[in-house]
Amino acid sequence: MTFGKKRNNELLHLIPSITQKMLTQHLRELEDEGIIQRIIYNEVPPKVEYELTEYGWSMKELLHMMCRWGEMHVDKKYQGTAAIRENSRLKSAP
Repeated sequence: MTFGKKRNNELLHLIPSITQKMLTQHLRELEDEGIIQRIIYNEVPPKVEYELTEYGWSMKELLHMMCRWGEMHVDKKYQGTAAIRENSRLKSAP
């Protein structure tokens, strides 16, 4: 989310091994901790997006370091069987 607001389906696409139930649980926990906020749009069909709060943004560098570490070690842990979406790779922030 350090690269902008994300919808539920976008997050599922970026994390292919997570179930909808687990994603929902984690999003609720992050929202309860004040790390992300849920934005509900008054539209039909309903539209919901998630974005980092100011508190969440204070962890930006830590989140990027954790992502880089995970990308470097995913092959060791999963021996090449883990699916990583190209869009989830860290890119330089604009």
